[in-house]
Amino acid sequence: MKIAIIYDMIYPFNVGGGESRNYFLAKELITRGHEVHFFGAKLWKGPTILNHEGIIMHGVYHSRKLYKTSRRSFDEPIMFSLKLAMHLFKEDFDIVDCTAIPYFPAFVCKLYSIIKRKPLIITWHEVWIDYWQFYLGFKGFIGRFIEKIVSRLTKKHIVVSNRTKNRLLQINPKAQVSVVPNALMFDIINGARPVHERFDLMYCGRLMPHKGVDYLLKSVRLLKEKFPKIKCLIIGNGPEQKKLHHLAKKLAIEENVFFKNFLPESTDVYSYMKASKIFVFPSILEGFGIVVIEAMACGLPIVGVKHRWNASEDLINENKAGFVVDRNPIVIAEKVSYLLTHKRSYNKFVGNNISKSEKYHIEIIAKQIEKIYENIIMK
Repeated sequence: MKIAIIYDMIYPFNVGGGESRNYFLAKELITRGHEVHFFGAKLWKGPTILNHEGIIMHGVYHSRKLYKTSRRSFDEPIMFSLKLAMHLFKEDFDIVDCTAIPYFPAFVCKLYSIIKRKPLIITWHEVWIDYWQFYLGFKGFIGRFIEKIVSRLTKKHIVVSNRTKNRLLQINPKAQVSVVPNALMFDIINGARPVHERFDLMYCGRLMPHKGVDYLLKSVRLLKEKFPKIKCLIIGNGPEQKKLHHLAKKLAIEENVFFKNFLPESTDVYSYMKASKIFVFPSILEGFGIVVIEAMACGLPIVGVKHRWNASEDLINENKAGFVVDRNPIVIAEKVSYLLTHKRSYNKFVGNNISKSEKYHIEIIAKQIEKIYENIIMK
């Protein structure tokens, strides 16, 4: 098969859950004899079309800034969509797989599907619905309307979790939805060696308001009373970065909290995970939460939070991977304290999480995706 995967951000030039999913899935599909093309922002120097480890990457526009304040910019997805039309139609693909967010490119992909008579599938990492009002206030009804239209551009959809499937069916009850979770590259994870420095707590992800890293910092302040030398590592960058640095200073935990930008290689992230004891993930908006299964594979118990928008809550509960609690610094601190002081329970989580994570192996997930693609093409 000749496959087009459409998403504005491309790994490894931009780091994120959706980007890494596409990248590692593409590499596995290539080993299975398929040709995979990415269409997104040109985040690299040199030619517009780049063959990177077998993936043919098309840089269709130059990204200026992904986020404005704490929100994703709207002009970039529109620019991407306009430029995408100029590049996508030059090629003939057997199937086009377009990531739903940021929505506008899906309309170009639908036009391609009609004109070229090729199947279109839309992949959903998140379905926002009522989150739009939280994100944009009154103007959120516009995003909600566009999201609903995109859900009806094709019958075939892939989602990364059952919770995301249920939310998609709320806006399009007739959608034909396949649930395929995110995947893990165990050769990279197993090859990572822990760094020398050790940490009690760790968070990894974008520094956005909905991620709740400020709740983690407040819990560290509480934990410091019992564990004066407690060490917390925060890996990531984003619009909340300066605010979080200021909060750490205000809470007098600067010596306990260590900030690092996103690391260039997956191996580096896993090395820090393996040097940490507990993964704290206070996000309220996750269509899946790939970092949760990455932490599981590295043997970390997880402390996550309850919320109707948070599918990582289901991951933790289904895999008995840790604790899901209210988004409250006091409760988060209590569970962390329990894990740090109850060695038998802690070790039980470590062994369980490593074994349970094996079901997310990239070979298993790629076979599921391959079968979905083939069934759609054959119809």
